[in-house]
Amino acid sequence: MKHSNAARGYGRRSSLAFPTMLPLLLLAIVACAPGNVAAPAPETSQAAAGQTGAPVTGRVVLQGRGGEPDVTITATRDTDSVTAETVVQGLEVPWALDFAPDGRILVTERAGRIRVIRDGALQPLPWAVIDVASVSESGLMGLALHPDFSANGHLFVCYTYRNAQGQLSNRVARLTDADGFGVDHRVILDGIPAARNHNGCRLGFGPDGKLYVTMGDAQASDQAQELGSLSGKVLRLEPDGSVPEDNPFPGSYVYTYGHRNPQGLDWHPRTGDLFITEHGPATHDEINILEPGGNYGWPDVLGAAGDPRFLDPILSFTPTLALAGAAFYTGDKLPQSWQGNFLFANLRAAHLHRVVLEPPDFRVVRSHQRLFQGEFGRLRAVAMSPDGHLYFTTSNRDGRGQPRAGDDKLLRLVAGPTEPAQVFRPGPGGEFSLDLAPGLVRLRWSLPGFLAQELEVEQTVGGVELGKIVLLAGDLDSDGDVDAEDERAMKQAFGRPVSDNPVADLNADGVIDVLDLALLGSNWGLTGERP
Repeated sequence: MKHSNAARGYGRRSSLAFPTMLPLLLLAIVACAPGNVAAPAPETSQAAAGQTGAPVTGRVVLQGRGGEPDVTITATRDTDSVTAETVVQGLEVPWALDFAPDGRILVTERAGRIRVIRDGALQPLPWAVIDVASVSESGLMGLALHPDFSANGHLFVCYTYRNAQGQLSNRVARLTDADGFGVDHRVILDGIPAARNHNGCRLGFGPDGKLYVTMGDAQASDQAQELGSLSGKVLRLEPDGSVPEDNPFPGSYVYTYGHRNPQGLDWHPRTGDLFITEHGPATHDEINILEPGGNYGWPDVLGAAGDPRFLDPILSFTPTLALAGAAFYTGDKLPQSWQGNFLFANLRAAHLHRVVLEPPDFRVVRSHQRLFQGEFGRLRAVAMSPDGHLYFTTSNRDGRGQPRAGDDKLLRLVAGPTEPAQVFRPGPGGEFSLDLAPGLVRLRWSLPGFLAQELEVEQTVGGVELGKIVLLAGDLDSDGDVDAEDERAMKQAFGRPVSDNPVADLNADGVIDVLDLALLGSNWGLTGERP
């Protein structure tokens, strides 16, 4: 059983204003039913919605009274559904995005522009324009803000250009934010093999403060196994472009190798493990967890080959989906079941994909599902924002999609509608038996004059026994606190007929007297569940 903060006890916020009564001992509420299990996976939750198992049972009592049939019991649950809303339109092949501390969203467009979105509006002037070679899949791609961007203004990009010999090449460069525009373009890593396709170029700063760069095989698959080449690798750099001393291969930028075209990366919020998405040829798109110095097999093997020379993916897809940008959800805008889920965009398969991982190590896939299949077309960038939303972009103007009105777009996930609340009343002695569908449900017990209690309960087909639920007296105005406003209301009602203010008769003995005042005083400063 899962408990909300309120279910762990009432919080005391201030010193007593009245002489205290004997302290009330609140027993911990324990779900006694055997076989309680984790919440059902997303694919199975809808199928279970029409089922009911054994009920949730218990007894609600009021401090100073005992069982009370007039208590209202409300059961609510969040649905697992999400929807998407458009933030801006009119972008041209947005490839990556990141978020400035002042609220700006910076977006790369493959043609060479870095665009700014401020207060939900796409600004007419780009933050910077970079001379790139935008050929087929190449151009301006990855973008990442320095973790200390508010102090140094540094922004990093990865892009394709033509060198002095007219050949395609990739590089990583740094710009600096000055008066709202990018200046001081400095190359920190150059001469990375490039091609029309398979350039990788996704950037991200890890928890260690190092800059990670995914590089495709540049259509030369044999180079992915060559440690002397930067093709088909994930690179690890210091922000100044030097090689970190603790890289797995001394003096080399190479962090992992054996990759075909890695397109997305992010770090698990609990474990710190680095996850990437990468394109397969016609089969075996992969999600991999990176280990320093690991060899992921391309082009020698595809998918989970079970070959001890190589590290296997945790998930692969055949036929390919063309996996793109990826991020872990860590915000507060979606139901709790989305926390720590891995989401990635898909170009060819035209959907957003959700992966739920199995605790405690979060290295095994529990379930996965498609979202918005075909609804927005090709999707490319995915990024988690400090504002609690997960953002993603379309890529319908990249030459392989079918542009729609407003393309390309920046969108973000929002929670779907919640299910209607169910309302119950206990029996004459406060006993309750609630028939609820399996899954996580939020229960609330309330009665005017008493602090409401709330629990999150994992209902199973075997039922749950909650035991005794105690509501403490004194919240006359039902605002979730026992405070000066309740004291004032009690003093005004003191000695007057109960009909003038029935809520103040806390012990229901037909008079408003010192016993009611003492009940209120014993809980002075406590906080229950807010209305």
